[in-house]
Amino acid sequence: MVTYTHGHAEPVLASHRWRTAENSCGYLLPHLRPGLDLLDLGCGPGTITTDLAGRVAPGRAVGLDAAAEVLGEAAAAAERRGVAVERVVGDALALPFDDASFDVVHAHQVLQHLADPVGALREAARVLRPGGLLAVRDVDYAATTWYPAEPGLDAWLALYQRVARGNGGEPDAGRRLLAWAREAGLTGDQGDDDGGGATLTASASAWCYASPAERTWWGTSWAGRATASAFAEQAVASGAASREDLEDVAAAWRRWAAAPDGWIALLHGEMLVRLP
Repeated sequence: MVTYTHGHAEPVLASHRWRTAENSCGYLLPHLRPGLDLLDLGCGPGTITTDLAGRVAPGRAVGLDAAAEVLGEAAAAAERRGVAVERVVGDALALPFDDASFDVVHAHQVLQHLADPVGALREAARVLRPGGLLAVRDVDYAATTWYPAEPGLDAWLALYQRVARGNGGEPDAGRRLLAWAREAGLTGDQGDDDGGGATLTASASAWCYASPAERTWWGTSWAGRATASAFAEQAVASGAASREDLEDVAAAWRRWAAAPDGWIALLHGEMLVRLP
């Protein structure tokens, strides 16, 4: 059983609500068209799911999440946009769908939290139809970079990686997507489908926060997570940090946010797998 490192405290959900198809899965959008049936794994509050549903309508759109409490938000997001989204509580390692049920399976920031990301990729491929498309995107925490130098953020990064791995996840998932896909049996040459297997296309993109408003939003979000979230509780319970350590991390995020030349970039690995 894997523990979700972030949990669903308000600072976390505020960050999740910011996500859209445009800022979080641009690599997938050129491949979507009306009439496709799409499954969004780990849909959370549903902002990305709703965007994707609008692009594949009148095709079926399903948002699946292990946490029932966030699916109510997903329903509200879809209602506001006037699009149809089915909501399902489920496990990415045991999807409650028949084989060959979808044309597209999308997973954003999901594999990093799973003890068996390879098994999740196999399960996603199982529910895809022949010629279907699997799209995954995950952050690579070790590649996160910021300015100005802030020792407190160095401590945050080391602490986050320790807690995430203690929970059974892999915080540097972005660089591993291609390797995991090959381990899952989704074989084929990068960008080449001549061999009769799946076509794997790996890419990368980044979130960057540099304006005063962006710094305030992102710094406030992580200051809140550092002291009042599942991550904070897990850090203390595991002995990885004390409450005082977490207050120091929160203060570091506030200092960074207040810096007039503050800048941060979070690298993400992306992968498209086209089944034969």
